[in-house]
Amino acid sequence: MGTASLLAAADSAGHDARLITAAVVGVAAIIAMITWLKLHPFLALAIGAVGVGIAAGLGATDSVAAFVEGFGATMGSVGILIGFGAMFGKLLADSGGADRVVDTLVARSGPRTLPWMMALVGAVIGLPMFFEIGLVLLMPVIILVARRSGLSLMRIAIPTLAGLSAMHGLVPPHPGPLVAVSALNANLGLTLALGVVVAIPTVIVAGPLFSKLAARWVDVPVPELYVTTEDLEGAEAAAERQRPGFAATLAAILLPVVLMLGKAIADVIAPDSEAAAKNLLDFLGTPVVALGLAVLAGMALLGRGGGMDRKAIASSLESSLPPIAGILLIVGAGGGFKQVLIDTGIADVIAEAIKGSALPVLFLAWLVAVLIRVATGSATVATVTASGILAPVAAELTSTHVSLMVLAIGSGSLFLSHVNDAGFWLVKEYLGVSVVQNLKTWTVMECIISVTGLAGVLALSAFI
Repeated sequence: MGTASLLAAADSAGHDARLITAAVVGVAAIIAMITWLKLHPFLALAIGAVGVGIAAGLGATDSVAAFVEGFGATMGSVGILIGFGAMFGKLLADSGGADRVVDTLVARSGPRTLPWMMALVGAVIGLPMFFEIGLVLLMPVIILVARRSGLSLMRIAIPTLAGLSAMHGLVPPHPGPLVAVSALNANLGLTLALGVVVAIPTVIVAGPLFSKLAARWVDVPVPELYVTTEDLEGAEAAAERQRPGFAATLAAILLPVVLMLGKAIADVIAPDSEAAAKNLLDFLGTPVVALGLAVLAGMALLGRGGGMDRKAIASSLESSLPPIAGILLIVGAGGGFKQVLIDTGIADVIAEAIKGSALPVLFLAWLVAVLIRVATGSATVATVTASGILAPVAAELTSTHVSLMVLAIGSGSLFLSHVNDAGFWLVKEYLGVSVVQNLKTWTVMECIISVTGLAGVLALSAFI
C-alpha cells in the first residue's frame, strides 16, 4: 500500500472516530443539560444538535439547516398526528366516551389481568397503526384506567406501549418491516405470520411481566390529563349524565384502525393498481387523513352521543391544544437532532465497519440495525440501511430465513430509544416522567422488546 493510500486510510479512520465521539458526547451533553442544568428539553436538544453537527465537521450553517429540516419533517408528520390525537383524546374524555371504555375494561378485568388486557389492546390497535397514532389514541385510556383501577401508572402504560411498539417493529404492514421485506425480497405472508409468532411472547415479556419491575423502579402519580366528569363529580354523578354508548365509542376509536388496515391490505393485494377503489383506500388510509376523520367522527359519535352541543364540542377541541404545545416542540427538536446525526453520515460509518463480519447472519442483521438505531435515533434509517447491507447475503438464504432476517432487523431497529428519538420525548411528556425515569422504563422496555425479538428469531431459525 502506497503512502497516499495509508494517509487516506488514516484520514478516514480519524473522521470516523470524530463522528462517533461527537455523537456520544452530544447525547451525554443533552442528558446533562436537562437533568443537571435543568434546561428545558427543547432548548437542550437544539443546542446539542447544533453542537454535535459542528463537532462532527458538518459546519455551523449546515448543522442549523439539518436541525430545521428534521424539526419541520417531524412536525409535518408526527406533529399533525399529535394535534389530531389531542383533539380526539379530549373529545373522548369530555364526552364520557373514555369513561365508558375504561369502566368496561376495569369491570371485566381484575388487578392481575388488567395489564394483560392493556397489552392485548395495545397489540390490536398497533397491528395496522403507526406507533405515534396508537399512542395518542390510547393515552386517554391508559391514564384513565390507571386512575380508576388504582394500579401504578407503569403497570398500565408499559404493557400498552409494549403491544404498540412490538407490532410497529415486527409485523407488516408497518413501514419498517415492509421496507425490509421489499429490500430483501422476502415473502410478505410468511414474514407476517412469523412476525406474529415472535411478537406474542415479546409483548408478554416486555409488557405485563416487565411492568412489575418498572412500577417498582418508577412510582409516579397519574398525570393530570383527561380529567373527566366521573373524576370531578364521582361515579354516581357521572352515571346520571348522558354518555355515548360503548359501541359508538369503540367505532370512533377503531375508525382510523380500519381505514389504515384497509389501505395496508389493498397495498398487499394490488400494489400497482390504479383502480378508483384503490386510490380511495390509499387516501382514506393515509395516517393524517385517517386520524382527521376520526376527529370528525368523534364530534358526531362522541360529542352528540355524550349530549354535548356545538359550543361544548368547540370548547373541548380548543382546550385540547394548549397543553400539547411543549410536547410538540420537544418532539420536533428530537426529530431535528436525529436529522443532524443522519446528515453527519454516522450510519454509513457503522455500515462500512460491519461489512465482511464473520458473525452469524441473523445476529449480524440485528446488530447492524441496533448500531444505526442507537446512533441516529431512527428505526426507519436503521431498517433501510441494514436491509441494504444484508441484501446480498439474503439472496443466498432460504425463504424462511429471509423472513427471519426481516424480523431480526425489525427487532434491532427498536433497541435503546433515547434522547435522539422523537418517540422517547413523546412518551416522556405524556406520562409526565423525568428523563432518567423514562430511561429506566420506556428505554429498558424497548431494549427488552429488541432482545426478546432476537431470541424468538434465533429460536425459530433452529427449527424451521
